Amino acid sequence: MSKKKKKRFSISLWVSILIFLLMVLTFPQWISYFYPQPHRDIVFDTAYENQVDPYLVFAIIRAESKYQPTARSPVGARGLMQIMPETAAWIAEQKGISGFEAEQLNKPALNISFGCWYLNSLNQEFEGELPLVIAAYNAGRGKVKEWRVQGIWDGDAGKIDKIPFEETRNYVKIVLKNYEAYRAIYQ
Repeated sequence: MSKKKKKRFSISLWVSILIFLLMVLTFPQWISYFYPQPHRDIVFDTAYENQVDPYLVFAIIRAESKYQPTARSPVGARGLMQIMPETAAWIAEQKGISGFEAEQLNKPALNISFGCWYLNSLNQEFEGELPLVIAAYNAGRGKVKEWRVQGIWDGDAGKIDKIPFEETRNYVKIVLKNYEAYRAIYQ
């Protein structure tokens, strides 16, 4: 190897080592760019109030709206946690909130509050079985119950490919991956 090539190699090696060290030393800072915690105080307070893991809430927000408070799906789900107006009206009724209007779902505090309440409700119904809770959040509790009764999918995380709806199947995989990442980064 020529002197010039050795020098270039040496410089490249040192630059690579420096970049590696910077990444290792600043790991929480740069990785949080990909997994941020928007509305952190609201999420943590509301999640704890509803006995839901806040990192699951962030995982759902990331999958549902990519952190956009005014996100709206083609079928009409709204806000950070993409709640359907009909579901939100039912939640408002259950929580004793009068005068609810669908536009309020664009407000992060209300959307997160309703989403956490709903997750708690699903968590109780499906006895804490996370894949079932996540699938029900996406496809509806009725569909998930139906899949269990018919023996289509029992909620086993190792058998997610048995979920009959492709959207829900992909959604469960994404949310579980997000959840795992949030827990690894922040816990």
